[in-house]
Amino acid sequence: MNALLDFLRWWIPWEPSATVVVVFAAVVWLYWRGARNSPITTPRWRQLLFWLGLLIVYSCLHTHLDYYAEHQFFVSRLQQFGLQHLGPFLIVLAYPGATLRRGLPLSWRTRFLKPLLGTAPVRLLSGILLNPLVASLLFVGLMAFWLWPSVTFYTMLDWRLYRLMNWSMVVSGVLYWWLILDTRPKPPARFAPGTRVLVEMAVMVPLIVIGAYITFTKTDLYPIFSLCGRAFGNITALADQHFGGLIQWIPTSFMSAVGALIAFAHWISLDARGRLPRNRRQRELIRARQQASTQSPGPDAFAGRTEKSV
Repeated sequence: MNALLDFLRWWIPWEPSATVVVVFAAVVWLYWRGARNSPITTPRWRQLLFWLGLLIVYSCLHTHLDYYAEHQFFVSRLQQFGLQHLGPFLIVLAYPGATLRRGLPLSWRTRFLKPLLGTAPVRLLSGILLNPLVASLLFVGLMAFWLWPSVTFYTMLDWRLYRLMNWSMVVSGVLYWWLILDTRPKPPARFAPGTRVLVEMAVMVPLIVIGAYITFTKTDLYPIFSLCGRAFGNITALADQHFGGLIQWIPTSFMSAVGALIAFAHWISLDARGRLPRNRRQRELIRARQQASTQSPGPDAFAGRTEKSV
């Protein structure tokens, strides 16, 4: 009974947020309705990935984990890993765009969604945020910015900065993985298939450097956790920091490697199906030559005509 109560108590948010409740309720309703309306185009494995990713993001945003993330550095790194890497990665890997869109009633899509997406401010904002360079810089830059010791100090003291940090990690993660895990060629995708692999390998470098620096430094970079009181008193400040550096280093780099492998697999698949622009031109040229050879008479035809005339 006590174990059940402890489990239920874990899901009570440390700092309740109406914004989180409304956003997640809307997403759950849209995806559930869209998956029910299109079960064939939304297979079970995609649904599982989406619900698992959404659960991870919610757990990192709106449960008792917040208490430990504010009082232990390595827990805050686990939280940010779930918010920017693992959770958004699984959500995007489920490719939920079409399912979420189908979750809206048809009248809402035609009356509100389509005109809204066609407005100049929305098109400008999406063009900026989905720009490959901007999305990649936001992904790495925000991670490095919130890890800056002085920024972390004030973030852990101000609940508004703390929520801004968490939401920025979720948004930057979704935007970045949406571009990396795209299965389409360019265009309409914004990244070329080969570029996605190179970008993932490039992003891995600062993740390794920052994580290794935090792991091996002998200076307490984040004294704010000692000032606020650590949740686990038997872990020293440097040990806590080293554990956090390892989390920042190894799991995030592993996710980048997995993303690069998936992007490479998509590249190979597009190449095999002839959907890359270079291959498409070559296939059109071969097809044109084959059609020309079948339409034009060969030497046997001329020989037969000559023998017949003779």
